[in-house]
Amino acid sequence: MKIIFSKKCLEYGKGSGHPESSERVEVAYEFLKDKGCEFVEPDIAGEKDILKVHSENLLNQVKQGNFFNADSPVYENIFSYASLSVGGAIKAMEIALKGENAFSLMRPPGHHASDNVEGFCYFNNIAVAVARALEIVDKVAIIDIDVHHGNGTQNIFLKNDKVIYVSLHKKGIYPGTGLVSEKNCYNFPLEEDITEKDYLEKLREGLEKVKEFNPDLVAVSAGFDTYEKDLLVGLGLSKEFYEKIGREINKLGVPVFSVLEGGYSLEIRECVYNYLKGFNRFK
Repeated sequence: MKIIFSKKCLEYGKGSGHPESSERVEVAYEFLKDKGCEFVEPDIAGEKDILKVHSENLLNQVKQGNFFNADSPVYENIFSYASLSVGGAIKAMEIALKGENAFSLMRPPGHHASDNVEGFCYFNNIAVAVARALEIVDKVAIIDIDVHHGNGTQNIFLKNDKVIYVSLHKKGIYPGTGLVSEKNCYNFPLEEDITEKDYLEKLREGLEKVKEFNPDLVAVSAGFDTYEKDLLVGLGLSKEFYEKIGREINKLGVPVFSVLEGGYSLEIRECVYNYLKGFNRFK
């Protein structure tokens, strides 16, 4: 499993008190480095790639810092950082299509962005990478395991017959979407007190939808804010459980690339590592 990472993604937002902090990614990087993981530098995504899923209006708003979203600060040079995070997702996708699973350990996250900057997200990293992949393969499945529904990703790919979107997320929290399934988007809203056993059953149900779709590639919006001690929301999953999630996804037998979304406890380092271990077991 190759890890896509650039230290440039740690440069913004330090000391701001924002939950989407550089520290959460830095501790994961240091932990994975100590475990001997292999890292690959991403390239910055071009505007042409970003425009595959976003409007020119949104691109220019981020470029000029001309937007307001209470959750998503107008950091200096945020266009460059957001474009580099998109580039991380694209690099992970390209590696997966060459036959090796990859994980983009980059920030900012992206699955809430579609028409607007929203929920810590400026551009939808995984959506751009999937749009690029569809120039090469016929069908892509997106599996979203973040505690929040990826409303941006659903908005972008709803009714697209080349994409299936499967999301497991907590009911009754931001952004309040994903309560029912629509067309090619299969949503699994979860109760706060769901057990790991029940979560696994729902995940397997979602993966059955993916198997029926028979994709050429799987993209995972890998959020770790379902961890029981997450500082923002949490859902009750243990650190160890992420290995089971990785294992179940890897059983699909399809090339997989994963892109970091949420996860705001510094224990995200173990959560990410365990998730990656789930893939290594079935090499």
